[in-house]
Amino acid sequence: MLTSPTILDAADPLARFQADFVRSDPDLIYLDGNSLGRLPRATADRVATAITEEWGRGLIRSWSHWIDLAREIGDRIGAGVVSARPGEVLVGDSTTVNLYKLAAAALDARPDRRVIVLDDDNFPTDLYVLQGLAAARNLELRVLHTDIDAGIDVDALRAALDDDVALLCLSHVAYRSGALADMSTITEAAHAVGALVLWDLSHAAGSVPVPLTESGADLAVGCTYKYLNGGPGAPAFLYVRRELQATLRQPIWGWFGQQDQFAMGSTYQPVAGIERFAVGTPPVLGLYAVEEGIRPVVEAGIDAIRAKGVALTSYAVDLSDAWLTPLGFRLASPRDAARRGGHVSLYHPDGWRICQALIARDVVPDYRTPDRLRLGFSPLTTSFEDVWTGLSRLRDLVAAEEHLTFDATPGRVT
Repeated sequence: MLTSPTILDAADPLARFQADFVRSDPDLIYLDGNSLGRLPRATADRVATAITEEWGRGLIRSWSHWIDLAREIGDRIGAGVVSARPGEVLVGDSTTVNLYKLAAAALDARPDRRVIVLDDDNFPTDLYVLQGLAAARNLELRVLHTDIDAGIDVDALRAALDDDVALLCLSHVAYRSGALADMSTITEAAHAVGALVLWDLSHAAGSVPVPLTESGADLAVGCTYKYLNGGPGAPAFLYVRRELQATLRQPIWGWFGQQDQFAMGSTYQPVAGIERFAVGTPPVLGLYAVEEGIRPVVEAGIDAIRAKGVALTSYAVDLSDAWLTPLGFRLASPRDAARRGGHVSLYHPDGWRICQALIARDVVPDYRTPDRLRLGFSPLTTSFEDVWTGLSRLRDLVAAEEHLTFDATPGRVT
């Protein structure tokens, strides 16, 4: 028997955090917090204050406290969102740019090795960046086939690693299926052959524990606009293990990574710490939005967030088994909750039209090829009632064949 969502919500220790986020339409069921998180109520006031007071009144004098924001907020991410030590996380640039910087630095640190290993279900921007680096440096790109529903096969990955591998780059949580990779085991396997490991945390940070310190991970990047609620295009973050910082030199030499930057010297000499991975002037307003976005995540605690995420995705799987499997849906994520991140994908051969019909019923998921409906359950902003209502609307519209009236051709934004 399916548990009533009312009972589950009444017992939810994180339910109080929903009031901290804007929910302007009470009828809208938002199941896309793994793509763009809801707006924290505090963000608008914080950014407005920065505009009117710090920029408007303080003008350039405000750089006295703006100057260190990227590192300070990075330390808060390291302490409360991912497991990292002070001085190992920096906020700024986009995820793609950060991935490029760290991948290039890692390859330069292994000049006698000629192979980059990744999997074919990695996020496309990661694939493209590494394809570009491999082409520019005449390196081999060793692409491991991954089951797009089940995630990475660790034994197959081990077989792809040898002493010619310079860099292994993987996602901690797969963007399509939500499959959760074993960071510790995989990092150990790469280190056994002398390779460096670069993790993409974009679908992990703020939804699952990220054991960077415990696993000995070398490098990582992640975005802040999904579970961390930093807003569209919010600056991303990067992580560099402390022991590697002095030996890695990233390829984009900018003045915010320079020693004594206001001396305006003519020769680049990078600073000793994490700031050597900075480039240009940090996006101050975006940093303040990130600061407000991570605040409730840190307050709730990542272990409590993970526990609710498991409960939400498991509830969705149970409802799907009961309601949607008879209508032609199939679970396209790991069934074992321990191997699943914060979202669930459902396969249906008419997935695109169903996605559009669901949006018309005021339920917002997103669509991922091939024919997958991706349902994101951000633990701080999603209730069990949201899951129940969203999936019941999905069941009803497919049973009534409402989706057949929608265009079968996917649009540009999915």
